[in-house]
Amino acid sequence: IPGSDELLALARYPQAQLERVDPKADAWVAKLKAMVGACRNLRSEMSLSPAERVPLLTCGDAGFIGQAAPLLQALAKLSEVRVVESEGDFAQATTAAPVSVLGEARLALIVEIDVATERERLDKEIARLNGIYLNLLRNAGVQVIEERATLVDRHTVKVGEKTLRCREILVATGGWPIIPQIPGRELAMNSNDAFALQTLPASILIVGGGYIAVEFAGIFAGLGVKTTLVHRGKSLLRGFDAEVAAHFQTELSHYATLRLDAEVRSLRQDGDGIVATLQDGSEIVAEQVLFATGRTPNTAGLGLEELGVKLAEDGAIIVDQHFTSSVPNIHAVGDVIDRVALTPVALAEGQMLARRLFGSEQAEMIYDNIPTAVFCHPEIATVGMSEESAREQGIGIKVFRSRFTPLRHTLSRRAEKAFLKLVVDSATDRVLGAHMLGESAAEIMQGLAIAITMGATKADFDRTLGIHPSAAEEFVTMRTPS
Repeated sequence: IPGSDELLALARYPQAQLERVDPKADAWVAKLKAMVGACRNLRSEMSLSPAERVPLLTCGDAGFIGQAAPLLQALAKLSEVRVVESEGDFAQATTAAPVSVLGEARLALIVEIDVATERERLDKEIARLNGIYLNLLRNAGVQVIEERATLVDRHTVKVGEKTLRCREILVATGGWPIIPQIPGRELAMNSNDAFALQTLPASILIVGGGYIAVEFAGIFAGLGVKTTLVHRGKSLLRGFDAEVAAHFQTELSHYATLRLDAEVRSLRQDGDGIVATLQDGSEIVAEQVLFATGRTPNTAGLGLEELGVKLAEDGAIIVDQHFTSSVPNIHAVGDVIDRVALTPVALAEGQMLARRLFGSEQAEMIYDNIPTAVFCHPEIATVGMSEESAREQGIGIKVFRSRFTPLRHTLSRRAEKAFLKLVVDSATDRVLGAHMLGESAAEIMQGLAIAITMGATKADFDRTLGIHPSAAEEFVTMRTPS
């Protein structure tokens, strides 16, 4: 629910700050904390339909809203959450409102997100992070030149108006989101453009079925945008364990409309909406259309092909196990080589290359057991082999599964389920893969990645005591393969 975190932070403001708003700040802050608690209870109810999931800040005291209105208005300004209007009875403020979920929390302030303010915060945070990396480089003695670079020959790079000579060249230009060549493509935005939106659309069509598509589906739906996800495949998240992907599709259907085996063939403007025509002739109308259908390696116009650097069909630089291209002193790492497009992988590749070129280490990158997460809703995290990949390699396996309602959701009757899975080598008892769909999956999986990288067996998991009550304990209490 927009604003609850900001209001809770304000509830912890120094007393002097709050007394400027109201001399009775103590009493109001106590009520404010109670209100935030009720708000957070509602915030967790993501299983509600879009009609029910109205952004609300709730309060259980019938007299509090009227009495504390000046304080709340001031707090809303301080927290940059705009109070739009107040309503009387909660049941009248929403359609088919699940009052049982809220108990006695009957009154509400309806709020909306100030997109311009949030975008400004985002830009500041990105600038802060970029500044950290620039400082790390400069403190290490790196000369940073912010200009476009092209290769003149295998030892010469033109950077703006300057020409630099060097022994080794590393290309780490990453990837760029692409929009298919369809009629009306100029009406669509890519994942970069989404962060530049001036206002939230009332509805959005997202095209794609990978990480970025499902993450944005969760983001926009969570902000109250009517969200439709279209994917040309028969299932989402290709490359992930199929069972995990299937369970996620069920969860996604609670907050977004999903169209599988569907492909957008054209876009056209119609008034304030964009009409997407699918391959079967059906149409979807939305205020915005976002394509998250992949990224292409950023190699165009660098002069690579002219120097004999071999590129794959999609433009990725072809490198050997040491990240060296077909030209011996030109190297590449990260998304531009199109192996595993993850930030920690690119960092590891770069470190390994640097140690080989300027140190004595000759190790090769091992791409097994790379932990990864999809920050969709609910989260997905995984490390190691999927059930499908293990079977494709002819490995005899045992599979352990657990699907359940997390304890925190049982009283609120939230429909969201968690799903955990272990893939175990039948012959060696080694845990080959761990997979999770559920809250804090990424945090849990990072710890499991250490164990699996070290070669933990199912017996090791069984000997480990669980933390109760937690979702993570299921990983050490699953005893019977299914």
